[in-house]
Amino acid sequence: MIDLTSDFIGIRSPNPFWLASAPPTDKAYNVNRAYEAGWGGVVWKTLGEDGAPIVNVSGPRYGALHGKDRNVIGFNNIELITDRPLKLNLEEITQVKKDWPDRGLVVSLMVPCNEEAWKAILLRVEDTGADGVELNFGCPHGMSERGMGAAVGQVPEYVQMVTEWCKTHSSLPVIVKLTPNISDIKQPARAAKQGGADAVSLINTINSVMSVDLETLSISPTIGGKGTHGGYCGPAVKPIALHMVSDIARDSECEGLPISAIGGVSNWRDAVDFIALGASNVQVCTAAMTHGFRIVDDMIDGMSRFLESKGMSSVDELIGRAVPTLTDWQYLNLNYVVKAEINQTLCTQCGRCHIACEDTSHQAISVSGNGQKRYEIKEEECVGCNLCFSVCPVEGCITMRELENEVDKRTGERVTGDYRNWTQHPNNPMRSE
Repeated sequence: MIDLTSDFIGIRSPNPFWLASAPPTDKAYNVNRAYEAGWGGVVWKTLGEDGAPIVNVSGPRYGALHGKDRNVIGFNNIELITDRPLKLNLEEITQVKKDWPDRGLVVSLMVPCNEEAWKAILLRVEDTGADGVELNFGCPHGMSERGMGAAVGQVPEYVQMVTEWCKTHSSLPVIVKLTPNISDIKQPARAAKQGGADAVSLINTINSVMSVDLETLSISPTIGGKGTHGGYCGPAVKPIALHMVSDIARDSECEGLPISAIGGVSNWRDAVDFIALGASNVQVCTAAMTHGFRIVDDMIDGMSRFLESKGMSSVDELIGRAVPTLTDWQYLNLNYVVKAEINQTLCTQCGRCHIACEDTSHQAISVSGNGQKRYEIKEEECVGCNLCFSVCPVEGCITMRELENEVDKRTGERVTGDYRNWTQHPNNPMRSE
């Protein structure tokens, strides 16, 4: 039996799939439907201080980048934190937690950078019975102009200070949500840990402008003739999120700091990527908004089957398994060599590999024949860059073959055995003794 149960900083849920703080978690109606669909937990949409009304635009709040068949690749939003009364949100949170005691329920918070403001809202959230709080230090639009959100998350000293306030004035677990709009994600993560954070979550949305309307030459989407930057999310941000999650996972100063991963999680495969690179659970937003809550069925089933195929009995066995394989460029094995191979049976003679290699790479693919074209790798020219493999539309047609007993690029000598590991090669000035 595969155990998908998650215990994230003491917050137990039946699986590691949570909904992120966003429109899908804005009210009890949505959260109840999410739990009924099978989601293990939710982070309630960000609450602000009492008596500070939030007014959202009534024009377009979202912009989308579409791929083939109009599937959403990236999503931009300019929506603010909840515009519903704080009292109503807290009442609904209280009732939902009573009705679903086995599900994770974390409340996202954002108030001015003032200790009393944080203390006041923390005490009210504790009374709801919620499992924890997530400090929104990442919102890149609207609230950051008011000195909150990313304006806090971009300053490690502020991150540590507010985290310390929250740990002082509340007994709830504290998750710090980090902004990706920063040069080094490790700095605010370290600050959160120093402030006593129980975990970090990342990434929040990325600053973005979606497009220009080619008819009016105005920013799109537009609200009454004007537009603004927003927060970018969806499948397109996943590689950026993976990099930042893994950066924290392998940082010695963040050792032991649990991670909740966010950013382009659309299916169980995405979840495996994040968990293998150090996350303990994942949060989902865009995929739920574009496909509905039932996508969690595939996530649960797919994760269970994957763990079983790997001989693992729980998600905990997967956490961080890929982290040791990630290193810095200078430690890569420069004697490792691959060459491309074209399966002539599968080749459709479309020529995309040849065009890409001839025009922009290493001129390592020859073409022959007048009618039926034949494309072949010129092995002496191929550097194994993988471009042809990437552009080929036929899965399995082009593969990358590893070669043995290659020549050391620095000495010209044949190398085998231990020398094939460049991190231990005698010519590597940074090798360990």
